[in-house]
Amino acid sequence: MKPTLFILAAGMGSRYGGLKQMDGLGPNGEAILDYSVYDALRAGFGKIVFVIRKDFEDDFRRVVLSKYEGKVQCEICFQSVDKVPAGCTYNPERSKPWGTNHAVLMGRELIHEPFAVINADDFYGKESYQVLADFLRSVEGKQGQYCMVGYRVCNTLSENGAVSRGVCATDENGLLTDVVERTKIENKNGTIVFTEDGVDTPLEPHTPVSMNMWGFTPEYFEYSEAAFKAFLAEKGQELKSEFYIPTLVNQLITEGKATCKVLDTPSKWFGVTYSEDRPQVVMKINQLIKEGVYPAKLF
Repeated sequence: MKPTLFILAAGMGSRYGGLKQMDGLGPNGEAILDYSVYDALRAGFGKIVFVIRKDFEDDFRRVVLSKYEGKVQCEICFQSVDKVPAGCTYNPERSKPWGTNHAVLMGRELIHEPFAVINADDFYGKESYQVLADFLRSVEGKQGQYCMVGYRVCNTLSENGAVSRGVCATDENGLLTDVVERTKIENKNGTIVFTEDGVDTPLEPHTPVSMNMWGFTPEYFEYSEAAFKAFLAEKGQELKSEFYIPTLVNQLITEGKATCKVLDTPSKWFGVTYSEDRPQVVMKINQLIKEGVYPAKLF
């Protein structure tokens, strides 16, 4: 059975206004999302599942899903604040959904095989999908063997300002032991540093960081529902608390219920963190096309 790619796209409307996230960056109007689907298909993924907001379903089907028709099986599910387990309560004044792992939980009825999770607006690169697909094929029928693609921090920086990254620690077997969010990482005079309390601490260029590219087996949904119930019991009355993927992964590792292999990739991450990043992303995509990594027209 081929693995499934699960794309978190429920934030598209709120962050970008409508479907501006489908901003054409490739020579024929291709968006970052199109390159993700293209890379996933050639790596051997068999199905694409999108989690979106219900209020832009029609636009999403017209603008996004139509271009993949006949090329790959696509399904959609919906994230909203009221999608909580039976018997759970939350603050009725809350309007924002519950974060990335809540979004993952929305795919439970559609995904029954090993699956990857990515952000809709991040350019992850060809090699990353390949190592991820290879890992997911290797854990079919198994439980509790997860993975995360660990980007080399030097390949994830912006030239237009500091970035936030989850800096990963691993054991001698390459298994994740900890993820610490560092909010100000940048290249200062040729040295990559993170700044905390006004103090710069160097980071080795190949230090692995999380870009929210994960691989799971299907029982992760069961763990997610149980953890989400506990989360709501503790924080359900809060207006802004979020249920994040790294939080649950760390919990499962600590409890001995799962391991998470950190997969190295030489891929360079692209993203429009700042508006000034857009021309550089366009240039980088065009360069990859010149090098033959992508065709000029994807679909």
